[in-house]
Amino acid sequence: MNVFWFIPTHGDSRYLGVTTGGREVNLPYLKQIAQAVDSLGYSGALLPTGRSCEDAWVVASSLISVTSQMKFLVAVRPGLTSPSQAARMASTFDRLSNGRLLINVVTGGDPVELAGDGLKLGHTQRYDLTDEFLTIWRDLLSKGEADFEGNYLSVTGGKLLYPPVQSPYPPLYFGGSSQIGQEVAAKHVDVYLTWGEPPEKVEEKINQVKKLAKQQGRTLRFGIRLHVIVRETEEEAWAAAVELIKYVDDDLIATSQKVFSRFDSEGQKRMSQLHSGSRDNLEISPNLWAGVGLVRGGAGTALVGDPKTVSQRMKEYEEIGIETFILSGYPHLEESYRVAELLFPYLQLGKSNNASNPSIVSPFGEIVANNLLPKKLHAKR
Repeated sequence: MNVFWFIPTHGDSRYLGVTTGGREVNLPYLKQIAQAVDSLGYSGALLPTGRSCEDAWVVASSLISVTSQMKFLVAVRPGLTSPSQAARMASTFDRLSNGRLLINVVTGGDPVELAGDGLKLGHTQRYDLTDEFLTIWRDLLSKGEADFEGNYLSVTGGKLLYPPVQSPYPPLYFGGSSQIGQEVAAKHVDVYLTWGEPPEKVEEKINQVKKLAKQQGRTLRFGIRLHVIVRETEEEAWAAAVELIKYVDDDLIATSQKVFSRFDSEGQKRMSQLHSGSRDNLEISPNLWAGVGLVRGGAGTALVGDPKTVSQRMKEYEEIGIETFILSGYPHLEESYRVAELLFPYLQLGKSNNASNPSIVSPFGEIVANNLLPKKLHAKR
């Protein structure tokens, strides 16, 4: 199991929907989160993309030198940048970070935002463009050259002079719930991502994408994007969930859902259907809570509970094929520590999760009575 965290470049807070408990997301704060990810045992972190976010490539680049282990899952945006330029950016970042780049392919799902960026293609057309983009991008990274003539993109004599560290290229991650999105994933990417739907719905997606990938002669890995609210007891965890949306009123929910309704993203539609804009019955599956999605686009569900219960729910996803979990929690600095401290002891983490080991020189916890090392409580898996 690989566990990633999240770099909140669109803002961070203790509560959703209000400035109360909010904090400035500046470079010192981003460095704190990245260094927590780097030292606590996470595989890496996802950096979001879109007009509400600081630029993911600039932020990730600024964090290379203050980290040593974590990987950066950074977006390429077909239609917003050329595949040749994106290939050069990826190769440079991969070399300068010593192979710590992962690529998140984001086609986009908000026609209004995309039009503001100059991309006015419909849903199907954008995925056709993404197919062409990835064909060129993969050729450049793996072969160093590309020639391609498509309906949207044309490259003649494309060259990539400096190869990436990772071969044949930094792994491609992609999330798309529509049929054409899944077809593009099956053809091109390494890891198919889904937002946090109930396990049976996730399993349906996995089986469909596996079938499509088999038709392409390929196999994929699978990941899930979730928030997490873990506390020492179930009662504390659910109280924290309620606290997170304590200032979210009906007007804010209605306004948010109106914005989301204009999206042509199948994944966003599925997220919105989980709660239908209502506070009633937000626990849509055992310990899976849809409260975040009342006002947040994209990933809108959270696993809520004590460490043992949350780990059991994660293992249920693992059993149906999920191996990568991209988690987040509000506020992201404190929650990165809480998740690592409470949840990680219950998980079988991959070898890339290199948490520092406690020792007499640097103990975990405070020395008791100026002499005694703190006790170590062993989690029961």
